[in-house]
Amino acid sequence: MTTPSASSTNSIAAIEASEAVQHALAVTLRGCDELLPQEDWQKKLMRAEATGKPLRIKLGLDPTAPDIHLGHTVVLTKMRQLQDLGHQVIFLIGDFTGRIGDPSGRNTPRPPLTAEQVKFNAETYREQAFKLLDPEKTELRYNSEWTDQLGARGMIELASKYTVARMMERNDFHARFHSGASISLHEFLYPLLQGYDSVALKSDLELGGTDQKFNLLMGRHLQIEHGQEPQCALTMPLLVGLDGVDKMSKSKGNYIGITEDANTMFAKVLSISDELMWRWYPLLSFQSLAGIEKLQAEVAAGRNPKEAKVMLAREITTRFHSAQAASAAEQDFINRSRGGVPDEIPEVQLAAGEGGLGIGVVLKQAGLAPSTSEANRLIDGGGVRVDSAVISDKALKLSAGVYVVQVGKRKFARVTLA
Repeated sequence: MTTPSASSTNSIAAIEASEAVQHALAVTLRGCDELLPQEDWQKKLMRAEATGKPLRIKLGLDPTAPDIHLGHTVVLTKMRQLQDLGHQVIFLIGDFTGRIGDPSGRNTPRPPLTAEQVKFNAETYREQAFKLLDPEKTELRYNSEWTDQLGARGMIELASKYTVARMMERNDFHARFHSGASISLHEFLYPLLQGYDSVALKSDLELGGTDQKFNLLMGRHLQIEHGQEPQCALTMPLLVGLDGVDKMSKSKGNYIGITEDANTMFAKVLSISDELMWRWYPLLSFQSLAGIEKLQAEVAAGRNPKEAKVMLAREITTRFHSAQAASAAEQDFINRSRGGVPDEIPEVQLAAGEGGLGIGVVLKQAGLAPSTSEANRLIDGGGVRVDSAVISDKALKLSAGVYVVQVGKRKFARVTLA
């Protein structure tokens, strides 16, 4: 038996350590939580380099609401980085799975969407995703293409590929079962169908948040079951929402939609805590990690953290609007913080009636508060101004005239009472 010579071993090592593969691996790993298995992904990168055949990289999103938010852009940004390396990215819209509802991280079943809701939301997802992905180099797919064809027989065959015992190893299912919370049978189908997407697309890598790890590994399992080379799984940290507590979520309302107007987007970024800012920077900024660390060191040495937050707000707003819009949004924020009124605010006309209209009713009808009770709470907190004067009297009535009504720092309306 012969053994590899030192020169041949070094040659193999050189191939494994090629500059292109090292760079691609570094791009893949930046900011990620886990890459499973990393060795398999490196082998795939080496094969792609040797054959010139791009790898197939998949990201699936269920169209659960019309907005894609900044939390989604964490994985979309990673997709764009891999796309720029020359690989084939697949943006998969879960128009079928969206009607089931992903149970990941849930302690109750997710309310299913209607076909009309899914269709409407899916149409907006493509346009929004292409704010980050190159549409000319993106494969856009809908998982109803193959799931609609499964039928009852195909669904039963798919269900036979996994056991209830293994399914119950999921943390969320395990916790719900032992707490006595209900688990619907259709929720078991969700990870199976997401995994089957990987079979249908023959993906080499699937991206998702850390809450998607079980579903991504299901794709590997089902690909092996179907005789395919298993995909690798790349999980990215979940972006914490504006509240600094829960992950950014459309259902929790703690998100920034990427189609929100520039002023709102800029102001929302500035509303986050200093601590949260540093968690956002490596996931949302295109600055190098070294640049972010340098900025953080400057703040630790005495630089005003608001300057770093303004830089992040300006970068994000520029990405989804323009540099000009970001500059205008910054000036708008400065004006508001000084008590100024934005150039453009909603115009509202209301009937004053005899004796005027109560301030709580004005706030509700002008869309500045969801209810009169909430309006009263805002007044108690000193958060309501009329023509720049803070209002403390909940019984105040406004007579006929034109008023600039303000709630907090960002909500304004020019109210005409007649």
